[in-house]
Amino acid sequence: MALFSSLTPVFIAIICVLIGVIMKKTNGEKEKRDTKSKHPSRPWVDEDLKDSTDHPLEEEEGEEEWQGLEENVAHVPFTGERYSEAEMIKRSQTFYELLNKRRSVRFLSDESVPREVIDNVIRTAGTSPSGAHTEPWTFVVVQDPYLKHKIREIVEEEEEINYKKRMGDRWVNDLKRLRTNWIKEYLDTAPYLILIFKQVYGQLPNGKKKTHYYNEISVSIACGILLAALQNAGLYTVTSTPLNCGPQLRVLLHRPANEKLLLLLPVGYPKKDATVPALSRKPLEDIMVVM
Repeated sequence: MALFSSLTPVFIAIICVLIGVIMKKTNGEKEKRDTKSKHPSRPWVDEDLKDSTDHPLEEEEGEEEWQGLEENVAHVPFTGERYSEAEMIKRSQTFYELLNKRRSVRFLSDESVPREVIDNVIRTAGTSPSGAHTEPWTFVVVQDPYLKHKIREIVEEEEEINYKKRMGDRWVNDLKRLRTNWIKEYLDTAPYLILIFKQVYGQLPNGKKKTHYYNEISVSIACGILLAALQNAGLYTVTSTPLNCGPQLRVLLHRPANEKLLLLLPVGYPKKDATVPALSRKPLEDIMVVM
């Protein structure tokens, strides 16, 4: 009995150690599972550029109003253009050849461009389809030299951080062959900067938020149409997504909180000594699948 009493503290100590080992092992396995389930860190991701289209605004309980939209929209007869097969082939080939000449140009002249042309290309972009016809886009045209330079300062400051810290070696190395860096001279020299904002929601007359369905996809389509319209008018640009600049540029341009910067386009004519990378495009058989 005395022997058992003397060994009791030893047994208790051994049991405590075993419990501790088991708990440590269990916690370790849980941490491994949690680590595996987490997405890899991507510090370069811009909050403004995150797609919110799959997360529509929460509908209020019992809410049945039509968000200020007309309940019944009149439908009118429609007759589209109809071309002969030969004309269709010719027009499609001509349009392809026009857009195949489109290049991203980083060396833009300060030569003036007629303002009416800018108005027309943005009107054209505004013909884009959108979710429930909410037209969730705002095109901000900047031509004031002071504002252009302020935009350049904001973009270059953030881009230098992007290149040195956020983007990572792989991305930076992939860009080296294009000879691009955080210096954006074209933001000063281009006669116009067009900043395209997506409206993540709208505002009803009663102050409530209005859902903008698939706002990012809708605005992205409008941007594609805008690029085609610029090419058609003989103007050039480079698509720029200024990472982590959105909030500052939104404040600078006095845009409301529901607008998020999606794209920045410097627009103008190429400089006489402009160069572009000698890139090729994938052939049709690599981008089209016929079932």
